[in-house]
Amino acid sequence: MSAGEDLVDLLAMGLLVLGSLFSLTAAIGLLRFPDVLSRLHAATKPQVLGVLLVILAIGLRVGASLDLGLLVLAGTCQLLTLPVAAHMVGRAVYRADPVAPQHLAIDDLGDRSPRDG
Repeated sequence: MSAGEDLVDLLAMGLLVLGSLFSLTAAIGLLRFPDVLSRLHAATKPQVLGVLLVILAIGLRVGASLDLGLLVLAGTCQLLTLPVAAHMVGRAVYRADPVAPQHLAIDDLGDRSPRDG
């Protein structure tokens, strides 16, 4: 193995570990956060970043081939679908079981802000 391949292997390993840690953080947040809106935040932000880091690590190891296109497609689908799905779940939860107003800084779906009194 050349020094360049070793460097790519180390970079891919670092990205895999970092992506796995972000995904672990998302899983812990799903278990620890008290309400659905907080859990949605934990399920979307670090999870998408973790998956993208893992896909990037795999892309480094695969190199330039047809598989790279599939990895880009998978990453794009993650970026487009997960935030939209979380938004829809958040709106459905808000309408089905209103969130306590003291937990919201701004209530865009309600009549007024909870800080108005």
